[in-house]
Amino acid sequence: MTIATLLVANRGEIACRIFRTCRDLGITTVAVYSDADADALHVREADLAVRLPGSAPADTYLRGDLVVAAALAAGADAVHPGYGFLSENAGFAAAVQDAGLTWVGPPVKAIELMASKTRAKELMAGAGVPLLAPVDPATAGPDDLPLLLKAASGGGGRGMRIVRELAALPGELLAAAAEAASAFGDGEVFAEPYVERGRHVEVQVMADAYDTVWALGTRDCSLQRRHQKVIEEAPAPGLEDALRTRLHDAAVAAARAVGYRGAGTVEFLVSAEGRPYFLEMNTRLQVEHPVTEAVFGVDLVALQLRVAEGEPLDPELPVASGHAVEARLYAEDPARDWQPQTGALLTLEVPDGPGLRLDTGYVGGDTIGVHYDPMLAKVIAHAPTRTEAVRLLAGALERARIHGPVTNRALLVRSLRHPDFVAARLDTGFYDRHLADLTAPGGGDPATAALAATLAEAVRATASPGPAPTPTRFGAWRNVPSQPQVKRYRSEPDGTEHEIAYRTPRTGTPEPYDAPGVRVLAATPGRVTLELGGLTRHFHLRRDRDRLYVDTAGASYTFTALPRFTDPATQTDPGSLLAPMPGTVVRLAEGLAAGAAVEAGQPLIWLEAMKMEHRILAPASGTLTALHAAPGDQVEVGALLAVVQEDLDATPVPASVPEETA
Repeated sequence: MTIATLLVANRGEIACRIFRTCRDLGITTVAVYSDADADALHVREADLAVRLPGSAPADTYLRGDLVVAAALAAGADAVHPGYGFLSENAGFAAAVQDAGLTWVGPPVKAIELMASKTRAKELMAGAGVPLLAPVDPATAGPDDLPLLLKAASGGGGRGMRIVRELAALPGELLAAAAEAASAFGDGEVFAEPYVERGRHVEVQVMADAYDTVWALGTRDCSLQRRHQKVIEEAPAPGLEDALRTRLHDAAVAAARAVGYRGAGTVEFLVSAEGRPYFLEMNTRLQVEHPVTEAVFGVDLVALQLRVAEGEPLDPELPVASGHAVEARLYAEDPARDWQPQTGALLTLEVPDGPGLRLDTGYVGGDTIGVHYDPMLAKVIAHAPTRTEAVRLLAGALERARIHGPVTNRALLVRSLRHPDFVAARLDTGFYDRHLADLTAPGGGDPATAALAATLAEAVRATASPGPAPTPTRFGAWRNVPSQPQVKRYRSEPDGTEHEIAYRTPRTGTPEPYDAPGVRVLAATPGRVTLELGGLTRHFHLRRDRDRLYVDTAGASYTFTALPRFTDPATQTDPGSLLAPMPGTVVRLAEGLAAGAAVEAGQPLIWLEAMKMEHRILAPASGTLTALHAAPGDQVEVGALLAVVQEDLDATPVPASVPEETA
């Protein structure tokens, strides 16, 4: 059959990416959207759209019955699940087919067989795929440590724990099972040896209904945070030819063992000694599929559609060429436990050019909400060699203009330029070892960037229409424009303050005060050019309320304009517990109420946003004197949740701890 109208049962970047291929093929596109996504990019780009009432994923994108009904209402004849949500849900795939629609995915039986990691491993053992020997937690001994506990269903790092001490095993088993049950509705957990400094290497497969199975090379996805990938590349560097062949053969054997069709990924852990072990098979398109597309010159979504229509793959495998690297751009703060960020995305501009690709679900002017994953975009670079691809990607990210919430952009650039990454010394512990250095305050020159912001703002004030402002009087002190003026800024997110003095002479062009070696060549509200010790530098500026964004060669800065005098009303009482991000209060500690005694480190409030759950902890032992949070409350960043009057003899602890949720 021929697909004429396709519904994508997903949102954001992957929906937009699938729509792009559909437009190229002349296929009508249908989006589904929650109330929170009513004005999302994927809705704007689709030919048709169907509302799923509600905002939470459980009420919308995870409601297979509503999605199937939407497809029928829109006249679609096929459904593509994207990744995440219902993409690996066998029941949903069956429901799509039962409704007379074409399922753009693998057979239901293949999804079922690979859905449980424990059963999948048993099947792979029979197919001769290399495996790690399972460990029975009930009989585990010191020689079995360290252990990795994993949820039998699902993925994304949820329900996963590393155990290095036997005494901690019972508690971690309970915690992993509870998290797995919450995230996937299945509390089954299994244990296997934890491979120190292992690499995450995967093989992209594509199969048709005529017994053709392609192994489209390897990808390295070792750079991960919380077991979720950050930077991926193809082909996986530094593998011996024999190991590469073994991985390809094992992936093909895995696909054949379940009668696979369509796009899938077979994931392996490769030990430091070069031994591969099967992890799981993802029965869907992967987030990192663009690096394989770039290297092999194929469109995996188009191939998925071809296979779903019953067409065969070419017998000959496409020829690989060059190297590709992908970086996931997240709205998150790596220096603060990867805290997700929300708010208005004012600008998202990534350089375009040969070898560069941007896959995104956002554009400047969109809003990043609290309900979904904080990934903004994927930036992909392809070049003849790995060195060139890495350099191209790092340069593109560095020159990008991203204004709004804090992102991991600086971390990505530093990661790509880290000596270990450049030398392809890759393993899943990269961020465990290097995160502190990668998130330390940069060398940069924030003081000069703050000066540029000051000059731009001074020009803006001078150019503003209307009568000249009356000089402000403070007692015997007069703000005279020809005399030195002072502006104060706070760098975000590190909090460093800058105080910049300037004056505006009769020429009308503001200039720095008492700054030898600095000459203003040009200044407008959007661009300032300075000569610094004989070197000319350009600064591009954007203002949004009290925030100023400054982009210059090799660095970007965000400043908050501060009042000249501190407002006492902005001070908070000691012991105040503030929301670290916008989100929803999901629960309180049992019996929590004003007047209750609390212990240092005791979880008091659970706040959820963007698939992350934050426990708000008592900073020290004492008494809860105020409680301003209740389950279901939507709170903004900085909102006062509670106040703890601490016992002065207590030891303070961090106020919040993030955890992955479903």
